Amino acid sequence: MRYDESGVNYDELDPYKRVAQQLAGYTDTNATRFGFSVVGWSRGESVFLVETPWGYLGFVVEGLGTKSTVADLYRLACKVSTANRTYYTNIAQCNVAMAVNDLITLGVYPVIYNQYAAVGDSAWFQDLSRSQDIAAGTLGACLTARCVWGGGETPALSGIIMPQAIDLAGATVGIITNKDRIINPDHIRDGDVIVLIESSGIHANGLSMARRIADKLPKGYLAELPSGRTYGEALLDPTHIYVGLVEDCLEAGIPIHYAVNITGHGWRKLMRAKQPFTYTVEKLPTQLPIFDFIQANGPVDDLEAYGTFNMGAGFALYVPSERDALRVLGVASRLGLTALIAGHISAGERKVVIKPKGLEFKAETLGVR
Repeated sequence: MRYDESGVNYDELDPYKRVAQQLAGYTDTNATRFGFSVVGWSRGESVFLVETPWGYLGFVVEGLGTKSTVADLYRLACKVSTANRTYYTNIAQCNVAMAVNDLITLGVYPVIYNQYAAVGDSAWFQDLSRSQDIAAGTLGACLTARCVWGGGETPALSGIIMPQAIDLAGATVGIITNKDRIINPDHIRDGDVIVLIESSGIHANGLSMARRIADKLPKGYLAELPSGRTYGEALLDPTHIYVGLVEDCLEAGIPIHYAVNITGHGWRKLMRAKQPFTYTVEKLPTQLPIFDFIQANGPVDDLEAYGTFNMGAGFALYVPSERDALRVLGVASRLGLTALIAGHISAGERKVVIKPKGLEFKAETLGVR
C-alpha cells in the first residue's frame, strides 16, 4: 500500500508550496516600516521568522488532517453514546501539537495559540460532550505547550464540509527574545549527533492510509492489536507536545544545532535543512505496536512506512557531541519522554540513511522548498 493511493501525493502538493514561497518573497519589504526584517532562510522551514530590534517573531498555521474522522468513525463503531468518551480531548491536543511543535523547531517559544474549527453544519456543536472535549483538550494542550489560548474561529461551511464533519486547524505566534538562542540550520556541522525523541503513536500524519487499512479489515477500527487494544483506540492516542523539551534544553545551555518535527514525509524530514549533509541513523526506537499492525495489514513496506509515518520518533534534535546528547536524554527523561542517541551527521550528499532497515532517501524525495 502506498500513501499516494490514499489521495495524499506530495509530488502534487509540494510544487504549490515552492511556488508560494517564491511569490511570498515579493512581500518582504512590507515588514520594514515596522523596523522588522524577514528572515529569508526561514521560508521552507517549519516556522516563518521575522527579525525585530528586540528578537524574533515566529508564526505557524497548521491543519489537523483527518484524525477527527477516525474519532467519529471509531465512536460510531463502538456504539458509544454522546454521554461517553468522544476522544476529542486527544484530537484537540493533536491539533495544538501540529502548530506548536513546528514553532519550536527554530527555538521559538509559543506565546499565543488560536484555534480554527470549521463544520459543515452548526448542529455539529449540539453534541456537547464532543464540543466540550475539544475545549478541554485545547486548554490542556496549551498549558502543556506553555502558551496562551487566545481564541479562534468556528465557521459553518455548508456545501464545502460534510454535515457531520469538522475541519480543525490552528495558528500560533511565538518569540525569541535572546537572538543568540535561535536554532539555525547553518549551525549543523559534520559530526553532529542525532537524538530521536519518542512519539506517542501515529500522531496526526498518515491517517488517510490508516483509514484505508481500517476499511479493508473485517472488524474495521475494532480490530485488535496483540496488546488487546483496538486499532481505532491506538490511532487516537494524543500527539506529544515537544515545546517543553526544546525550551528546557535551551534554558539549560544545551547547544541545539537543528530540530525537526517528524510529521508529513516521515523520516525524510530529517534532511529538511538544505545544507549538504548525510543523516545516518544507526539505532531505531522500539517500534510501536500500531506501526507493526499498519505494516502487516496494509501491507506497507519499510520504504513507504519510513517515508510516511514517524515510526516511533516524533521529533529530532541535532547537537554537537555525545555529551550534549546525554544531557538531552536527561531533560527528556525529566519530562517523561524517552530519547535515543540514534546516529550522526556527516558532510556530503544530502540524504537520509537508515542503516538497520537498509533504506536511503535522496534529497529529491523531499521537495518542501
